[in-house]
Amino acid sequence: MALNFRTLLAVCLIGFTLSAPTHANSTRSAHALSLHGQPALPANFSHFPYANPNAPKGGRMRLNAIGTFDSLNPFINRGVAAAGISNIYDTLTTASKNEPFSRYGLLAKRMEYDPNDASWIIYHLRPEARFHDGQPVRAADVVFTFDLIKSKGSPGYKAYFAEVEKVEALTPLAVKFSFRSKTNRELPLIVGEMSILPKHFWQSREFDQTSLNTPLGSGPYMISHVDPGKRISYKRNPDYWGRDLPVNRGHHNVDDMTYIYYRDGTVAFEGFKAGKYDVRFENKAKTWATEYNFPAVRNGQVQLIEQRHSNPSGMQGFVYNMRRAHLQDRIVRQAIALAFDFEWSNRALFYSAYERTNSYFENSELAATDTPNRQELKLLKPWQKTLPAEVFSPAVMAPVSQGDGYNRAALIQAQRLLREAGWTYQNGALRNAAGEPMRFEMMLVQPEFERIVNPFRRNLARLGIRLDIRILDAAQYIQRLRQFDFDMTVTGFPASNSPGNELWNFWSSQAADTPGSGNLSGLKSPAVDQLIAGITQARTRTDLITHVRALDRILRAEWLVVPHYHTPVYRIASWQRFGRPAQKPLYDDGIETWWALSAAKTATTGASE
Repeated sequence: MALNFRTLLAVCLIGFTLSAPTHANSTRSAHALSLHGQPALPANFSHFPYANPNAPKGGRMRLNAIGTFDSLNPFINRGVAAAGISNIYDTLTTASKNEPFSRYGLLAKRMEYDPNDASWIIYHLRPEARFHDGQPVRAADVVFTFDLIKSKGSPGYKAYFAEVEKVEALTPLAVKFSFRSKTNRELPLIVGEMSILPKHFWQSREFDQTSLNTPLGSGPYMISHVDPGKRISYKRNPDYWGRDLPVNRGHHNVDDMTYIYYRDGTVAFEGFKAGKYDVRFENKAKTWATEYNFPAVRNGQVQLIEQRHSNPSGMQGFVYNMRRAHLQDRIVRQAIALAFDFEWSNRALFYSAYERTNSYFENSELAATDTPNRQELKLLKPWQKTLPAEVFSPAVMAPVSQGDGYNRAALIQAQRLLREAGWTYQNGALRNAAGEPMRFEMMLVQPEFERIVNPFRRNLARLGIRLDIRILDAAQYIQRLRQFDFDMTVTGFPASNSPGNELWNFWSSQAADTPGSGNLSGLKSPAVDQLIAGITQARTRTDLITHVRALDRILRAEWLVVPHYHTPVYRIASWQRFGRPAQKPLYDDGIETWWALSAAKTATTGASE
């Protein structure tokens, strides 16, 4: 995906036929690529099935964001970028949100490749593609973008594209990517996810400095208004070059899209109730269960939507920073995890709205279960001496309590593990052999998470462990994360149906030593590095699943996080100002396919509500 870390990342490859002088005997060409198998839609498809091609254009949509922003550059490791900024950019390809990992041409009209050699791919650009100032998008812009990102972009992007050896313009409309590996089968798709920047705009400007100067893009929206740190608005570009492409039909329907910033979730919710913005994605079960009873809901002005999806849940949890000496022992990490009483929290805090997350790929066929099968063992056995014994047993599961709020059995087990690790209760605190007390800090950016941490802190105190809570503003929080300056924090590791190169950023040994990377835990494991390499080189879906399940076993056995919970639905509250397509995408909320009811007086073809 175009690397935004929310959603932080999806992946791709395979499918093309053409003649090129240097590859004439084996090249193929295609309108779309799929990592395994073939894309679902033919070259002459008219629109994605989850979009309404007759959706009216017009109106506005207001969304909320939390915290603040001080930058309009999302590609560097400085500042906090404004919400929605990706809407001003186009990428070489775009995802089908009904397929696990397929990419269809956007800036690129077709892709050329060799099915037996994943060391290169050629993207052929659409001659009509234009930046907002009317200048054409050309191969030189693609080359410039990747050179710029690799030299001055954030570490996450650098890691994502580390295996890109060379990018060269073959013609004004053809750009070739060469890779260090011939077997990393998703790299040719991944490079299509990068937003393409205009060379003529950036070559005379400072790219690696935060700025609120309006950048130039080629996407469906343009920045129309910036109130620094408080609000940003985008207007639909009426002259957007790609508005009639099949991949865009039924998308980007509202004329004005505005993100309004609030200092925290509580204030944001009050803003929604007052009609200050239109659509809210609710991530608090208690709020969803008990607080959506205000007059606008009761009289039908606000609609409550629970939209099921087929996405792997990923892993949210309290992540340990193993760079801290007292958190380096896996047994200690397991003991601490026993103090989180999910069953009680789910009942008392979340109105039983959640399921416990055990796997880093929960809610999918990628999650490890039972004991390793023969294929998984073949991958894991060479590393047996360096891996926890639990890797070769039934997959590690999060502890289960009686939900009575006492969590006695789990805390007794935690005490036993802590003694095994050399920690004993002395003089009112849990201490190591040197007499040093166990004390660490939970760093938060969302104050509302404090109610979830507090029961965990009370249980830790019963073990003699002191947990302090520190709540920071967004800018401080992001900076400390980038420098790995924390003991524990709340985070999420997103998962896709076709995981791949993003795993280097989350779990590789190299990323552990790279400030700004997603390897917050500091994990360094040669076994994990090799499994990630195998995932990126998998030629079949079966091979991919085997590698991912083996990786999942190791991550779970290392107790890198205290696992949280998940739900298989999007919880969306919306003022009754929008229509939605009848068919919903399998792997996304689909909000970019909504349209403003004010833009049309009657329902349009394909609308169900």
